[in-house]
Amino acid sequence: MDGVIKTSIDNNIATVSFFHPASNSFPSLLLDNLTQELNTLSVNNNINLIVLKSEGNGAFCAGASFDELLEVSNLDEGKLFFSGFANVINAMRTCSKIIIGRVHGKAVGGGVGIISACDCVFATNNASTKLSELAIGIGPFVIEPAVSRKIGKTAMTEMTLAATEWKNAEWALNKGLFTQLFNTAEELDNSLNIFALNLSSYNPEALNKMKKVIWEGTENWDTLLYERAEISGKLVLSEFTKEALTKFKK
Repeated sequence: MDGVIKTSIDNNIATVSFFHPASNSFPSLLLDNLTQELNTLSVNNNINLIVLKSEGNGAFCAGASFDELLEVSNLDEGKLFFSGFANVINAMRTCSKIIIGRVHGKAVGGGVGIISACDCVFATNNASTKLSELAIGIGPFVIEPAVSRKIGKTAMTEMTLAATEWKNAEWALNKGLFTQLFNTAEELDNSLNIFALNLSSYNPEALNKMKKVIWEGTENWDTLLYERAEISGKLVLSEFTKEALTKFKK
């Protein structure tokens, strides 16, 4: 199964949800579908706001699909796969709508990158995060600009070098990855709904201008993220990474 992207629109708010049976991980097709959906919503004049979430009660997002990473056989395939995450982050960055992340559970690797590319994030205490890329022989190269922009280079470095260590939700809140933290998903949803309804009632033009201000200084990501995708695409071909991915899957 390649996963599913679903969108519902209510009160000028588009709620985009993603699902994959392997802990909401992302194969290429799901990344492409999410990118296309965000680009479509960006030009939809009937919505003022986007809420991004994943399905289920388990992980928010397990990052890249290990199955697909193991199938990468050359540099072009590797760069193309990691460019999928670059495409999603750039679509979130250039989207004309404010994006609120709803994070109910754990996030790893690319999932942390997607959280970082949200304009604000409501999360539960179950939402631990980890950048595990070094442990499998690559690194969080594509998502690093988004993560560093949100939590700073020092905290990003801490996460990256502690590749097997989960950072709890309180840590993420203190570092700025999360905007608000809640004990339960029900409390999260109640507060998020109130916040989203208020925000969606504001002047759409003002929201759009504010979105551009929020992302000032990131224009070079149009090239930077794809340069980073090539680095990851090369590293994923190494024997170290192939062996590590195989062990992780067992």
